Amino acid sequence: MSSHPSTPIATDAAPLSALRDGYQQDKAALLARLQVGGASTRGIRSLLRRLSTLTDQVLCRLWRQTGLHQNCALVAVGGYGRAELFPHSDVDVLLLLPDGTLATEEATRQPIEAFIGSCWDAGLSIGSSVRTVSECLSESAADVTVQTALLESRLLCGNAALFDAFRQRYDAQMDARAFLVAKTLEMRQRHTKYEDTPYALEPNCKESPGGLRDLQLILWVARAAGLGRSWRELAASGLATPFEVQQIERNEALLYLIRARLHLLAGRREDRLVFDLQTAVAESFGYRSTPPEGQGLPMRASETLMRRYYWAAKAVSQLSQILLLGLEERLNPSTQELRPINERFYDKAGLVEVASDDLYERHPHAILETFLLYQSSPALKSLSARTLRALYNARAVMDAGFRRDPVNRALFMQILRQPSGITHAMRLMNQTSVLGRYLWPFRRIVGQMQHDLFHVYTVDQHILMVLRNVRRFFLAEHAHEYPFCSQLAAGWDKPWILYLAALFHDIGKGRGGNHSEIGAQEVRRFCRQHGVNGDDARLAEFLVREHLAMSQVAQKQDLSDPDVIAAFARRVGNERNLTALYLLTVADIRGTSPKVWNAWKGKLLEDLYRATLRVLGGRAPDPAAEIEARKREALILLALSALPHEAHKRLWDTLDVSYFMRHEAPDIAWHTRHLSRHVGSTRAIVRARLSLAGEGLEVLVYAPDRADLFARICGYFDRAGFSILDARVHTAHNGHALDTFQVVATSQPGAYRELIHLVENDLQQAIEAEGPLPEPTRRRVSRRVKSFPIAPRITLRPDEKAQRWLISISASDRAGLLYMVARVLSRHGLSVQLAKVSTLGERVEDTFLVQGPELQSNVQQIRIETELLEALADQ
Repeated sequence: MSSHPSTPIATDAAPLSALRDGYQQDKAALLARLQVGGASTRGIRSLLRRLSTLTDQVLCRLWRQTGLHQNCALVAVGGYGRAELFPHSDVDVLLLLPDGTLATEEATRQPIEAFIGSCWDAGLSIGSSVRTVSECLSESAADVTVQTALLESRLLCGNAALFDAFRQRYDAQMDARAFLVAKTLEMRQRHTKYEDTPYALEPNCKESPGGLRDLQLILWVARAAGLGRSWRELAASGLATPFEVQQIERNEALLYLIRARLHLLAGRREDRLVFDLQTAVAESFGYRSTPPEGQGLPMRASETLMRRYYWAAKAVSQLSQILLLGLEERLNPSTQELRPINERFYDKAGLVEVASDDLYERHPHAILETFLLYQSSPALKSLSARTLRALYNARAVMDAGFRRDPVNRALFMQILRQPSGITHAMRLMNQTSVLGRYLWPFRRIVGQMQHDLFHVYTVDQHILMVLRNVRRFFLAEHAHEYPFCSQLAAGWDKPWILYLAALFHDIGKGRGGNHSEIGAQEVRRFCRQHGVNGDDARLAEFLVREHLAMSQVAQKQDLSDPDVIAAFARRVGNERNLTALYLLTVADIRGTSPKVWNAWKGKLLEDLYRATLRVLGGRAPDPAAEIEARKREALILLALSALPHEAHKRLWDTLDVSYFMRHEAPDIAWHTRHLSRHVGSTRAIVRARLSLAGEGLEVLVYAPDRADLFARICGYFDRAGFSILDARVHTAHNGHALDTFQVVATSQPGAYRELIHLVENDLQQAIEAEGPLPEPTRRRVSRRVKSFPIAPRITLRPDEKAQRWLISISASDRAGLLYMVARVLSRHGLSVQLAKVSTLGERVEDTFLVQGPELQSNVQQIRIETELLEALADQ
């Protein structure tokens, strides 16, 4: 690739339009190299430099036309100062003025404005600042962002003596130690913004942990300290090894190429690998959707790209941490003091330091001992640069023989069984690639994406998040988060079994087949190899195999049905299994996405746990006794609210057993208090209150039953911006519907008290409206749903008693989905007895218990299923 554009842009005196056209033509010719088969990781640096050089030429021609070039200087700063210009990055320049020059003076202001205007007219996305030398120094002293941008300043044209004077004063003012502290704090804030993981499903290849910014930070600090301006110079100064420089340059080039192609494909500055662009970027690398080698599921092109990105980001994270710690040690020699821990390790100001660089090659057992020391010693906060480097270079040591070594197996079990530090140890083991090299099945899911629309983490990060959640149940300082889970954990004798189950519960993903069964086989093999026997091994295998069972029963089946509870009790077998499964299930759901967990799901799981526990304790469900107990408790609550004696009878006489089985005593009392005076009313009665589950509203509807009642209620909630979490529908003997809905507001989650009055009035009007059902609301579909749509699935089958029918729906979530389903059911005269709505991020798994004469006809069943599929597919 030549060092100059293919054609001259224009002469200094050429018209601006010719300058613009020439620049755009030459830029387009360069960017064409980013297409498939074009610029590779080897050529991307040259391409970015040529873009920068091309822009330099345009700016200098425009600068010379302003008349400023004799007294002032035009300086490139930031990334442009590094001569790394991405296709749609801002062209950041500094117009450097001599001290004493006022930018507001007419003689200075007019040419500056003319220059900046001509830059925009020439097609440059300019980012400009105008400062004197003294202003640059004062602002850089007050703002580390300005200080960083000026660190990479490069003279383009103008007064060279002025620029040299500025650089001398800037360099003299630089405090490398203070700069290191400021940039480290800035990095931590940035990492926190991106949840401290490079494995987000839509990572920012510039700002996320493991992105280009982490590498830039190393070079900034090294340059500020006078230790080098490039990776080769860092190696020459002893901060990096030649092998590390090779790895950094290889992964940096990949990130450069991904970012450049993102800009090109988006047509704007876009540094996030968003779902919309992942496939296009992957195809620009030549990836195609093909089955992977060996056993497994077909892999999308985007998955291949993202796995390559995650491995690169992980390497960048490891190497940048090594170099940053090395810089800290070089700039702060006082941290060099060593205190011996044992013959293999030192404590270096709270960091684990190896006694020799080749410790792990000579003593492989010391690898896992490192993490056991870190975990069991509160004074040790991390690993030193020397230790991290030694681990990075010892990856080849961790082979099959290392994994079979009895000493290593014993050490790993010690780590798992430690009373504290398990989350930190496992995360650090994953960051340093030790976990995947010791647990070989874990290595297969590192960086593996999940396109199920409710996991927002890669599989390995989800597993570690679940492990963290389990661990928090055993920590007193987190007992306020989930008190019931913490109460159960306090009586649990072997937390390590739950940690082991968390590590293996999703380890079988991506291989094809049932990942729960694959995971159960893997954990059984692990237990056999690591001396875990008897009940402990059986419990770990049970938890991995059944880790989805409790959430499926709680969210899809009727928990008021004694047969459902009895069947689940037979499945779990005993109280110990039940408690362990409950804790793992809560931790698992919480570890999928911040959006997936809600208080209502927590209540369903707790209700299922308590009901199953009663059955396992020998208390066979007695529906009649349970109903009488609920009635007695409800009457006590009604007496406290001063309801007249026997005022409840008029309503209760119209309700059958199923109503009392499906509602708890507080709900029965609330219904009775509001409806006892309105039994048989021809008007719709609507009441709402804050949900007892702790989130959202509980809405009560009492109205003359009609075929479209459920659809009208769902239509109102759709238009009003509510999501329905649960619906319980009951038809009384007098032909009235008594329905309760659990809903949450999508727009005002904290303003439920203000919404209660609105719901009570507006929903009543919607129910009593005549005419056809309103059309569903059309709203924008999320990017994730567009990029990874789920083919709708419908199953229609009779329940276990063959009296009612279960409709199960799986589809991508979108506004109005439940209403569209309700419209179909209304058209066919189907009465909804129970609706369980489970929203899993961007996916829904809904279950409806329905009745209706049309369900007795096979032809009508097929028609209902077809119409439901059409409704769900209608985007």
